[in-house]
Amino acid sequence: MITRTRLAAGACALLAALTAGIAFPSGAAAGEPTGEDAPKVDLVLDVSGSMRTRDIDGGTRMAAAKQAFNEVLDATPEEVRLGIRTLGADYPGDDRKTGCKDTAQLYPVGPLDRTEAKTAVATLAPTGWTPIGPALLQAADDLDGGDGSKRIVLISDGEDTCAPLDPCEVAREIAAKGIGLTIDTLGLVPNAKMRQQLSCIAEATGGTYTSIEHTDELTDKVNQLVDRAADPVVTPVATEGADSCAKAPTLKPGLYTDREEFGRQRWYRVDVEPGQELRASVSVGADRAVNPSYGVLLRAVTVHGREIVRGEAAGNGRTDVLSTGLRYPKAESDEEDAPAETVCLQVTNSFSVATGVKTTPGLPVELTVDVVDGPSDAGDVASFGLGRGWWLLGALILTGFLAGLLWGWLSRWRFAVWRAN
Repeated sequence: MITRTRLAAGACALLAALTAGIAFPSGAAAGEPTGEDAPKVDLVLDVSGSMRTRDIDGGTRMAAAKQAFNEVLDATPEEVRLGIRTLGADYPGDDRKTGCKDTAQLYPVGPLDRTEAKTAVATLAPTGWTPIGPALLQAADDLDGGDGSKRIVLISDGEDTCAPLDPCEVAREIAAKGIGLTIDTLGLVPNAKMRQQLSCIAEATGGTYTSIEHTDELTDKVNQLVDRAADPVVTPVATEGADSCAKAPTLKPGLYTDREEFGRQRWYRVDVEPGQELRASVSVGADRAVNPSYGVLLRAVTVHGREIVRGEAAGNGRTDVLSTGLRYPKAESDEEDAPAETVCLQVTNSFSVATGVKTTPGLPVELTVDVVDGPSDAGDVASFGLGRGWWLLGALILTGFLAGLLWGWLSRWRFAVWRAN
C-alpha cells in the first residue's frame, strides 16, 4: 500500500511537471502590429424593401438600424476612420441588372463628422434589391490603402438577390488578396438560408456572424465591432508560395497569408544563421464544406531535399482550422563568417471537397515564421518542447519523490497508532 501511494504521488508530480512545461513553452511572437495608419471601418447597411417589415421591438427594421447607427456614431472612438455604404437604397424598379448595381457610399471613410453622418442616415428609406456581393466588392475598395486594421460590418435582413455573384465567393476573393480585411455580418431576424449565407461571408475572412432580434442588440454589437477595430492587430503579409523549394520566396520573420489548392503543396524559404533557431507554424482553414478526415503537414527540408524536422496534424470534421508547427535549432559554428543555412518549408494539405463545391480560390493558409537566438544546447529543444525547463522538471520530480516518502512515513505512523489503540 505504501509503495502504491509513493508511486501515485510521484506520477502526479511528473504529470504536473510535463503539463507545466508544455503549457508554458518559451517562444517569440512573430509579426508586427499594424503601423501608424488609423483603423478603418465601413458600415454596410441593407436598405432593401424588406427593411420596412415591422418586427423589431414594435417598429420597422429600418427604424431599428437608424437608432442603432445614431448611437454608434456618438460612441465611435476618435481614432477610427468610419464610413457608411448602402445597398438597395436608390433603385425601386424591377430591372434586375440595374437593381444589382444599387450600392453607394453614403458617408466616405475618413474622420467622422457625427452630425453630417447622422443627417445622411436620416434620409434613408427602404427601397430596392439586396446586392450584397457588389456592395462587399465596393466596400473593400472603400477601405483600400494603409496598413491599419480594416473591417466591414454588414447589416442585412435578407440573402443576396444578385446571383450568380455569390457573396460568399466574393468574401473568399477579398480574403485571398491578403489585405488584412475582416468582414463581420449581422442578420436582422434571420431565416436559415440568410443565416447560412451571412455565416459563410464572415468565416471566409475570419469575422463573426450574429443574429439580431432587438434594437439594443444591434447597437451593442456594432459598437463592439467598431471598438474592436481600434485594438492593435497583427496584419498578415500576403505572399505566394511556389511548387518547389528552388522557386520559393525567401521569408523574413513575420506573419504571412497565402492560398493553397486542395491536396497540393506550397514551398517557402527561410535563412537561419548559425546559433539561431527557426520556429514556424501554419494554420489551414476550411472556409467551405470539406470531407471529414483531413490533415496538414509542415516540413523543414534542406535545399538538397533532406528532411530536418516536421510537424503534422489531422482532423475529422470537428474543427474548421487545422494547425501545426516545428522548431529547428542550428548549431553554432567555429567559423567566424559561417554562412546562413537556407531552410525550405513545405506546407501540404489533404483536404478534399464533395462534388459541386468550388475549389478556387484555394484554402486560406496563415504561416508564422520566427528566427531567434538558439539555446546554448540545441539538442535539448526537441525534448517535449521544454528546453531548459528540464531543470524545473527535475526539481518537480525530486519534490514528488520526497513527498511520496513523507506520505508513506505518515501512513505507516497512522497505521501504527491505529493498531496501538
